[in-house]
Amino acid sequence: MHRTIKENIQTLLAGQLSTWELAKLNYKALEAVRTKEFQINNANERVQFNPARILSSAAKVDATSIRERKCFLCTANRPAIQQSILFGEKYQILVNPYPIFPQHLTIPDVVHLDQRIKGRFNDMLDLAEAIDNFVIFYNGPQCGASAPDHAHFQAGNKGFLPIESEWKAYRKEEIKTTVHASIQVLDSYPRTALIIEATHKQEANRLFECIYKEASRISSMANATHPIEPMMNILTWKEAEKWITVVFLRSKHRPSCFTEQGENNLLISPASVDLGGVWITPQEKDFEKLTAETIHRIIEEVSLPTDDFLQLIERIKGTK
Repeated sequence: MHRTIKENIQTLLAGQLSTWELAKLNYKALEAVRTKEFQINNANERVQFNPARILSSAAKVDATSIRERKCFLCTANRPAIQQSILFGEKYQILVNPYPIFPQHLTIPDVVHLDQRIKGRFNDMLDLAEAIDNFVIFYNGPQCGASAPDHAHFQAGNKGFLPIESEWKAYRKEEIKTTVHASIQVLDSYPRTALIIEATHKQEANRLFECIYKEASRISSMANATHPIEPMMNILTWKEAEKWITVVFLRSKHRPSCFTEQGENNLLISPASVDLGGVWITPQEKDFEKLTAETIHRIIEEVSLPTDDFLQLIERIKGTK
């Protein structure tokens, strides 16, 4: 079954890139994407100039804009040429026509439901197991999702994100363990991030629910107007017999430079891929201007503040 779905995805990709002109052009354009690299605390930060991503980076996600546009993830509103394959009974797998990865998928729910991770993390684990040559990622409704009104995941081929190979060098402390899983803190890594390492799906799911519950409490205490859900981006993949999950804790959707005027403006809207180490700049001027110092400043601005992160760690340690 798992081998078959991976084969079906390769067939889907090949078919869409031969018949869908938009996707064909944008995947071909990846070959000419310009990149540059920096290091922050020995973590690799790759910057990519990718003009096709302007629609996602600049997406209007306020309630009025969402109401006034048709949902582009609903079957009825997608281009007739965009094909899909089913994953179980709940999800469709699509080729993303505006790629970051050489193989980039969007995986929406078949039903138009709001983007929420609660009750869906186990689906991420299932996807990571079924298509174990991909990294599965989730962008929260206030953390980079360009379709916050339609539940979906994305997936990109392994070997693309620096975090995939770097996380082991930064893990320091196990703050909660079960027989087959643990939550670990990444130390000196320039993000507020927790790792779930598990050989058992149910235990991975239970530990994620612990993070979600305690992060919800931190968010509720910090905000008078309670957020939709704890602000987070999530990456999950299967590594040998283990599921590896990185949970990036957030406090802000977009950095201040996003709305700055003139020379101070940078169209940077961090989501899972950026926090995983690949920064997407759809405008050439931003690609030219972005530096290690700017990236570090953006990370600090959108991440959960250190005091809140330390409080979250202590709350997780205290759970039964």
